[in-house]
Amino acid sequence: MSEKKRVETNIKIENARIGFKNFSGKEGQFNPAGRRNFCVFLEDDLARILQADGWNVRWLEPKDDGDEPVPYLQAAVSFDPIPPKIMLVTRSGMTQLDAATVEILDFADIESVDLVLNPYNWSMKNGSAGVKAYVKVMYVTIAEDAFEDKYHNAPDSAIKCVGPNCPIND
Repeated sequence: MSEKKRVETNIKIENARIGFKNFSGKEGQFNPAGRRNFCVFLEDDLARILQADGWNVRWLEPKDDGDEPVPYLQAAVSFDPIPPKIMLVTRSGMTQLDAATVEILDFADIESVDLVLNPYNWSMKNGSAGVKAYVKVMYVTIAEDAFEDKYHNAPDSAIKCVGPNCPIND
């Protein structure tokens, strides 16, 4: 990256607001198949700092007249070559999610997210350059339902049946 400075500092965001979740990498109108990502909504001050440093900050147009555009950063979730540490947090404890299980976050009722984004400095032969955000660490606390207290100590009888390693899939 010739003229832009190289970004090497991770971004730590506590109590992040996320949306447009596609942890499964499902193909869609704005997403090619296999590309796992989500958006992190930013405070204006942080968005302007990141944008000045070359991060790919975008602004979501408001739905209602009089509202301000909302800044966001798309975060990529890649398990190759180095997998991120993504932890699912509930009252019962924490579970590390991997490439086969992370898709459950697409439909989860998320209470809070703490994350660290790792910068990837990119450049093209035509001179364009920027910084893409990759998830390095992410703790996702799930909102628990009305029956969680009643069943939270029940053993998980299907724990070996999650994902592609399930013997039922054979």
